[in-house]
Amino acid sequence: MHYPDIRNLPVMFYDQAERYSGQPFLWRKVAGEWQALTWKDVADRTRALAHGLRALGIGRGDRVALVSESRPEWFIADLAIMTTGAITVPAYITNTVNDHLHILSDSGAKCAIVSTAELAEALLPAAAQTDGLDHVIAMEKPVMPVPLGVSVLDWDAVLQSHSTSSGHDATLNGIARTDTACIIYTSGTSGKPKGVMLSHGAILCNLMGADDMLRQLPAFEDNGEIFLSFLPLSHSYEHTAGQCLPIAIGAQIYYAEGIDKLTANIAEVRPTIMTAVPRLYEVMHARIRHGVERAGGLKKKMFDETVRLGRKAYEAPGSLTLVERIENALLDRLVRKKVYERFGGRLKAFVSGGAPLNYEIGVFFIALGLRILQGYGQTESAPVVSVNQPTRNKLHTVGPPMKGVEVRIANDGEILVRGELVMQGYWNNPEATAETIRDGWLHTGDIGRFDEDGFIEITDRKKDIIVNSGGDNLSPARVEGILTTAPEIEQAMVYGDRRPHLVAVVVPNADFLKEWSKRNGKNGDLGEAANDAALQKELHEAVERINASLSVIERVRRIIVAPEAFTIENEMMTPTLKLRRHVITDRYREKLESLYGR
Repeated sequence: MHYPDIRNLPVMFYDQAERYSGQPFLWRKVAGEWQALTWKDVADRTRALAHGLRALGIGRGDRVALVSESRPEWFIADLAIMTTGAITVPAYITNTVNDHLHILSDSGAKCAIVSTAELAEALLPAAAQTDGLDHVIAMEKPVMPVPLGVSVLDWDAVLQSHSTSSGHDATLNGIARTDTACIIYTSGTSGKPKGVMLSHGAILCNLMGADDMLRQLPAFEDNGEIFLSFLPLSHSYEHTAGQCLPIAIGAQIYYAEGIDKLTANIAEVRPTIMTAVPRLYEVMHARIRHGVERAGGLKKKMFDETVRLGRKAYEAPGSLTLVERIENALLDRLVRKKVYERFGGRLKAFVSGGAPLNYEIGVFFIALGLRILQGYGQTESAPVVSVNQPTRNKLHTVGPPMKGVEVRIANDGEILVRGELVMQGYWNNPEATAETIRDGWLHTGDIGRFDEDGFIEITDRKKDIIVNSGGDNLSPARVEGILTTAPEIEQAMVYGDRRPHLVAVVVPNADFLKEWSKRNGKNGDLGEAANDAALQKELHEAVERINASLSVIERVRRIIVAPEAFTIENEMMTPTLKLRRHVITDRYREKLESLYGR
């Protein structure tokens, strides 16, 4: 596919739908069975919804909000909105009424689409307070009374009234690459979320780079890859990599039932490619380690040796002795093959993005024979800037810039990005736009450097650095990431700006807490256990164990145990806490400061 010649995203989709017509495309579980919509099914429904939207007065440049969990209808709604020349405004399903009200009002949404009756309970009150929002299209009938002034239309009825629509829509030829495709609202460290305007060309530029990388995978196939989608499509990472990229390469998409059923879905679907965030790999690492510890004995010894030899082979190619090479080959059959089968038996790559991947987590999967490629970007870059390559995977980096992307490092170390992938700006926020995009360069706020091979190393956030009282600069995200590799620790936040050393708030791992409670005759309630001296002692020992791998200035001297898990907006996308660090700090500041007086 020659991406520079593609006019817009809907044209790309309809061309692919015509090419692959009767082949399965979008899958979801219905009554316990996976059922597929073909490319033609999806195209027909997308055209029908587009005509229905147009009949409701939706046209070029109008904004349409989309509130739904990831499912085939999300895809259909998104492409239908774009087909009319309108702009999709995705919203997280975790949004409150006030969150929705801000997004609907700020974007000037003319219409909204919602999936379930439960999600409608937060959307409809916001819609009732939004001037100019004429209609809400509901996939399921709302249970709550519809507020005055809100017109709720049935999804199926809108589609059926225009189900005979077919062929290319003349509107498509009038949609340029420079037109806005979507406005994605991102949370900041303070203030209201800002709407990032992404053009059709920005996403197509991303697809060109991603396609270029994927073709380096062993046995990559056009129209032969299987994606398992479980991250929210309202996030730019999954929107581009989990929805638009499969369109471009003719892949099938399976929509996971949820994080709690992800392991089972992987075994059923047997994906070839999975795009995920570090949080998923952290969870899988903890579960695998927990299972190995429980198995114990010979199984544990074999597993640990597999990780040791796999790590050595990755970090120092050619360094295995003859005996180690023989042993490693045997472990390929006895351990790695079984692990590979647990992940479906045909996985070509995990792609990690959305936040920094802890090196220890990444090398763990590499050592087990699972390829994991770390990338980097942000919503403002549609979102991918760089990604590691299957042929050269340097886990401590985020890879080289993708095709079509220009990157340079400013004098103060900030990473700057230029190219078609850069956002058009923040919706209704020219001041923030001018601050972020200067002379055509996107100022990412991340600090980094190029290594000797042109791969980007992220060293910190420009505004997220701890400077201790000795003048040393520390990366809180790095220390937190390493702390959470301990099986006893689920979440951690370090503290110590202008202080002599680091202290931390930690949240115990749920499985560890359950076992600890059983051993100590407790009921397993974290709120009660947080102040228990025995629990604090075990967690402190875990921190001390981790401290051995940190430099002196990075070591955590004391901890407090949080009485509840950190509740982070869209937790799967925010493993390092940086978006909510100020909230957690304010909550525990007094207790953290008291640790310095001991």
